[in-house]
Amino acid sequence: MKITSIEAKVCHARMRNWIFVKINTDQPGLWGWGEATLEWHTRAVVGAIEDISTLLVGEDPRRIEYLWQMMYRQHFWHGNGIVRGTAISGIDIALWDIAGKIHGVPCHELWGGRVRDYIRLYCHLGGGKMEDFYETGRNDAKRFGELAQEAVEDGFTAFKSMAVPETMPLEGLRPIRYAEACVGAMREAVGDDIDIMVDCHARPSPRMGMMFAKALEPFGLYFFEEPCWPETMEDIALIQRSVNTPIATGERLIGIHAFRELFEKRAASVIQPDITHCGGLSEVRRIAAMAEAYRVSVAPHNPQGPVSTAASIEFGFSAPSYIICESVHSDVPWRQDIVEEGFTVEKKGRIVKPNTRPGLGIEINEDEIRKHPFQQEVLQRSFYQDGSVGDW
Repeated sequence: MKITSIEAKVCHARMRNWIFVKINTDQPGLWGWGEATLEWHTRAVVGAIEDISTLLVGEDPRRIEYLWQMMYRQHFWHGNGIVRGTAISGIDIALWDIAGKIHGVPCHELWGGRVRDYIRLYCHLGGGKMEDFYETGRNDAKRFGELAQEAVEDGFTAFKSMAVPETMPLEGLRPIRYAEACVGAMREAVGDDIDIMVDCHARPSPRMGMMFAKALEPFGLYFFEEPCWPETMEDIALIQRSVNTPIATGERLIGIHAFRELFEKRAASVIQPDITHCGGLSEVRRIAAMAEAYRVSVAPHNPQGPVSTAASIEFGFSAPSYIICESVHSDVPWRQDIVEEGFTVEKKGRIVKPNTRPGLGIEINEDEIRKHPFQQEVLQRSFYQDGSVGDW
């Protein structure tokens, strides 16, 4: 059995261009789907997939670990940068899809079988609609409360918000009070039985991140995400030790070596490896095994396309430390036209029942992809009041 070609198929989805990876084999009807979506770097990732494919065409797709090692270690540069790491991830996901199809079982059966009966989903405010999640005014607490109530009415028992504003390295009380008002409105709207997450997008400096974490501690957040840059892991660890709120981070870390520092510093209660960036299903399983040794929870970063979601769900059914799956469902109105999924979602509680189809259990409609060709993603830039560059 041999790989005959590796194709990158781009599908424009407003804020992101989904990059689907299709691996074809010399066995009739046998192919695999992966995803390598990286917003604002679409052409770079597609080029990296083309470069890496020269290593793999003609190889046996069943030798997944062998191929992963080749992708990561060959051509001199290791695959621990975001562009190459994303390309490797998309290919690796597709190889596991093929493996499940060869053996006629869902991917989670290849990894020891189910460890749970269902997986809970959480949504972004607005269901992933860019304007609601990223552009709701940070001083519009009432709107945060309305969107929170809509998420609960849509069946979700957990949701994420961007209630922490873009903040200069040091500011006074105004941004803190904004965040308190927004989170307070959400908590008042949904009560104590709903889990609320706040994503800082690593916007604050370490000191401002600490101030936000302490200010929002009374609201009982499920987790507080990326309170400062992951480059300052010591500071994330300090925040983790200073509040009762679980701290989450890891979506920007590529590979197990980056997560090793996080674990050694006891920097987070929840890690968020992105399966489409960190090295694919092969590497996220190694990262999760290390998390298990430290009793750290796993909640993968997953705001991308439908193949990423299917991969996260298959992984979650086999990983003991997995706690919840991030999902978007309203980023584009035609999302479900792109994919046929093997798992089912119960609207009450938004819980996922296991896929029973081989591999990832999905099929991608290539005709629908062609209706949404590449477009430059919607530009997002951030500046502080004085005109200096901020973190988006």
